[in-house]
Amino acid sequence: MNKISVLFFATFRDKAGTNRTEIEIPEGTTIAGLRTLLAEKFPPLETLADHALASINREYAYDDQVIPEGAEVAWFPPVSGGSGFPTIFSITEEELDLNELVDKITLPSTGAACVFTGMVRGVTKRENPHDTEYLEYEAYAVMAEAKMQQVADEIREQWPTVEGVAIVQRIGRLYPGTPTVLIACSAAHRDTGVFEAARYGIDRLKEIVPVWKKEVGIEGEEWVEGEYRPNPGE
Repeated sequence: MNKISVLFFATFRDKAGTNRTEIEIPEGTTIAGLRTLLAEKFPPLETLADHALASINREYAYDDQVIPEGAEVAWFPPVSGGSGFPTIFSITEEELDLNELVDKITLPSTGAACVFTGMVRGVTKRENPHDTEYLEYEAYAVMAEAKMQQVADEIREQWPTVEGVAIVQRIGRLYPGTPTVLIACSAAHRDTGVFEAARYGIDRLKEIVPVWKKEVGIEGEEWVEGEYRPNPGE
């Protein structure tokens, strides 16, 4: 038997009633097999089994992967370096200082910086109109920061002219009007891809970086989940 640690995030933490458990599994157990074992140990998880994403030791994992001895396996819903240039990525509970972050990715050769900042919206008018009292952000922090680095690497691969990259996500309880996420890219000129790179950064963050939000309003609370399921290698 192999002993492993299992972490639960967002909806899965609520259903399991805990954020962590230790479990012994037969040698050779795959992610699919663990899915069944967890549904037996935590019956409320059964309805979420097909919806779950998994990671093994902070990398996305798939049904046929065998879980090694002592592994850290995490279950969660779909989410919403080396270049010599500055790269900033972090999960933080601190207030985001936009000027400070832009300053950190500004070099003597920098002539342009594009910044995207997501904020808590108090009033939603499209799709399902409603008011929001606050959002509660949660992250699998160590894996999230590793995936932020991956996003920065992908940006530089597609836009080699980009100099600095900053990707920062704030977590905790955040109220309307509060910045929650920052993506910033700097380059020598504005026409060298910084706009497209920043847009790619926020879109990619919502695909592969394990961060979730619970929306709380007068009508109740609900975890907001995405639909993207990462492919092998992501």
